[in-house]
Amino acid sequence: METENILRYVQNEGAPAVLATLVSVRGHAYRKPGAMLLLAADGHRIGSISPGCLEADISARVPRILERGRLEWVSYNTEPGTDPIWGEDMGCGGELGILLEPVEGRLLAILREAAQTVLRGKAAWLVRELRPDQEMDYRLEDDGPIKDSVAGRGAFIFAARLDPSRRLIIFGAGEEAAALEAMARPIGFATAVADWREDWCSKERFPLARTVVGDAGRIAEELRIGRSDYVVLASHHLRRDRDMLRHLLPLQPEYVGVIGSARRIGLLFGELPIPDFVDAPAGLPIGAEGAAEIAVSIAARLVQWRSGAEAAAWERRHA
Repeated sequence: METENILRYVQNEGAPAVLATLVSVRGHAYRKPGAMLLLAADGHRIGSISPGCLEADISARVPRILERGRLEWVSYNTEPGTDPIWGEDMGCGGELGILLEPVEGRLLAILREAAQTVLRGKAAWLVRELRPDQEMDYRLEDDGPIKDSVAGRGAFIFAARLDPSRRLIIFGAGEEAAALEAMARPIGFATAVADWREDWCSKERFPLARTVVGDAGRIAEELRIGRSDYVVLASHHLRRDRDMLRHLLPLQPEYVGVIGSARRIGLLFGELPIPDFVDAPAGLPIGAEGAAEIAVSIAARLVQWRSGAEAAAWERRHA
């Protein structure tokens, strides 16, 4: 969601802005390398680098960067006793390297190009190369190993994955679905809720989610469920969940979570093997009871699963 919001802002020609990218982390940090923060000249911010500790200092650099039209590097050492300014006030304990770039010229053009890809639901890699004159070159790449820098072009600096928001599809529009849908949006998922009961699966109950009413076949077809999707089966209706599984498994989504006991999981799958993209029972084992706690358990598992998928993509990209 953060990446999409930054790209939408750039695409819509907002106020002049500076893009802050977390390039390196040594030790502990709030965000991982690749995290981005867009700071506009009018004070508008999208994204984050820290829990809020560094943003004011970074914001103070924006007018100078925009006036000079040149990138800057900044580092913060948040280890206690090391940096007299940051080390005592922050509990992260890591050293952060941040690249600050005016969003203009080639970077503006490449981000607008990236928006065309990412907002259509496909990931892209923004690759930076530093030239001998200390200016930055940019290019977009699809999946695959990063190509070595061509002689004379510059030294490879950093590749950041620009991901579209993952989609979470919840089958079954009960109380657990309502709690999970509300929790999934703030952690970066675009949400859809599907059910065979029109009075349950309505815009009144799910105003910010896409809603689809119908049987499993219609749901799979209308939502065009694909390999990057996350799906949670929460209908508590054995036959309908089994029918939904029958349509889902050949599609091989990124994640399929099934709510229910081990006994119910056994009844759903029978003697069929459970694929590695199926999480059954869904959620982290925190002893959850009731809709809200079950939603917490599943939302935490979604974050964990998504982080693993992103790490695997990074390893493939840098192989």
